[in-house]
Amino acid sequence: MNKTRIGHRAAVVALSAMALAGAASAQQWPTKPIHFVVPFSAGGANDLMGRAAADGVSKALGQPVVVDNKPGAGAMLGTDVVAKSAPDGYTFLISAAGVVSNSMIRKNVPYKDSDLVPVAMIALAPSVVVAPADAPYKDLKDFVAASKKGKGLHFATAGTGSTPHFVEGLLEKNHGAKLDVVPYKSGSESITAVLGNQVDATSEASIVVLPYIKSGKLKPLATTWTQRISAYPELSTAVEQGFDDIRIAHWAGVHAPAGTPPAILDKMAEAVDKAMKDPATVQRLKGMGIEPIGGTRASFVKFVDEERARLGAVVKSTGMKED
Repeated sequence: MNKTRIGHRAAVVALSAMALAGAASAQQWPTKPIHFVVPFSAGGANDLMGRAAADGVSKALGQPVVVDNKPGAGAMLGTDVVAKSAPDGYTFLISAAGVVSNSMIRKNVPYKDSDLVPVAMIALAPSVVVAPADAPYKDLKDFVAASKKGKGLHFATAGTGSTPHFVEGLLEKNHGAKLDVVPYKSGSESITAVLGNQVDATSEASIVVLPYIKSGKLKPLATTWTQRISAYPELSTAVEQGFDDIRIAHWAGVHAPAGTPPAILDKMAEAVDKAMKDPATVQRLKGMGIEPIGGTRASFVKFVDEERARLGAVVKSTGMKED
């Protein structure tokens, strides 16, 4: 046998050994703590959903799940950390809509969309369009009609590419609303502006606005998801009011660095799904205005692909660009 054939056989054996080692590692996973990177500050909708998933995943997999908050740069800082992490199943991103839309809007994204892969859907907090408590419009349809009169109305957002920015874009481009965007640095600042009658409306996650709505400090005009909020079923959806394309929510999922073994991704997806079906978790999240989702890895891949196409169309039609 010549040296070339010997060398080739040795290479094949080495690759086979590596594949077997990788498979064995995936079967044994996890053997140490897992990190969930939240690209937002603690206390927000994404953080709360991520922590609920972390608790359930820890119980399902028998290892601690550490939540690391790494906010900044429109969620790109934390996302970049995960995109550049080793694909070994010990670092995951608690993703949000920005993982889909940032590359469409922002000029200098430090990672590629392909650097991350969808793993599992956690839950979503339906967005709610809210106005000051004494606002003259009774619902979203009335608000849009009022905006078409005179100079229009002011609509607060949490910055370019934020969930309320997409809501505003759809209302303006597809339904003729006359809205002047007032960008703030965060959703909490937008809510403060509405509470102080500095702007006419905004949209924000149900978990943030429901306390204000229930206490009579904000007037809800519509929820912008496809179903009514479990914790506030009396509020109609935008779809029910005739806005068929207004389907926006603050969702949280799990993404992993590209190259993470499929067996590990499947185990994580199963653990998240189990966590979101735990009766105590379901009751706790729904009480806060969050809808647990879970599901399979394939269902989340489908959701992300559909979000990319849908949000991409909004970006294109509105000319949405980085400030």
